[in-house]
Amino acid sequence: MDKFKKITRKILYIELIILIFLSGLYIVRYFLDIYNTKKQSQLLDNIQIDENIVYEENYNIIEELQEIPSIEIVKTERMLKLEELQKENPDIIAWIEIEGTNINYPVLQGEDNDFYMNHNYKKQSISSGSIFLDKDYSWNHTSSNMLIYGHNMKNGTMFRDLLKYKNKSYYDKHPIIKFTTNTYDCNFEIISAFQSKVYKKTDKDVFKYYFYTNISTEEEFNEYAQNVKKASLYDTGKDAVFGDMLITLSTCAYHTNNGRFVVVGKKVSS
Repeated sequence: MDKFKKITRKILYIELIILIFLSGLYIVRYFLDIYNTKKQSQLLDNIQIDENIVYEENYNIIEELQEIPSIEIVKTERMLKLEELQKENPDIIAWIEIEGTNINYPVLQGEDNDFYMNHNYKKQSISSGSIFLDKDYSWNHTSSNMLIYGHNMKNGTMFRDLLKYKNKSYYDKHPIIKFTTNTYDCNFEIISAFQSKVYKKTDKDVFKYYFYTNISTEEEFNEYAQNVKKASLYDTGKDAVFGDMLITLSTCAYHTNNGRFVVVGKKVSS
């Protein structure tokens, strides 16, 4: 029993010594912090600022800013019409038109890529659906590529006329896509038209154009632009470089199972 008490006392002594040592470290650290704080304060106090220089520099900056004219967006007639439509449905984000074709529609963007496949811009159920922008496209972190879908209707509506771009003669007559949003009314010149398909997940070494909904890097852009040109049915003589804004129009096609026909353009004016 006496042996047990002796061991217990030794453990208590060791713990007490450790406690005293740690307390000492804490006290030393506390006073070092006070010293460093005072030293920093003194350094800040020693920094002298010429208020006249500061005032003069700020005044010059303000004068320069005042000379920069404010940028005001001039609303075109198409932009104003778009605004009126948006009062009816805020999911309407743009208007697309290719002159001389049946493509002349509002563009919508929903929370998914299913709703507007069978609903019109009034949210009414209809087999032809709407022309709609991929749900993943972010207007806050703008991508370099807008991927837009539309049905291939037998009556010639929606994106049916895209299939006519199989022939270069049709492209020669209709090389421009007009696109209007709340901030710009611009043209995209077509750089490529090609046939594709929706591939299986296991398919490798194939160009899955529908995965490029949020191009944000130069590497992604160049990869997409090169594949688009490589897949084109003919040479349009137009290319895209990093920094260009692209638009990709996609519709169903029946040259193969799960076929798609795709037209790609780059922004040339606003």
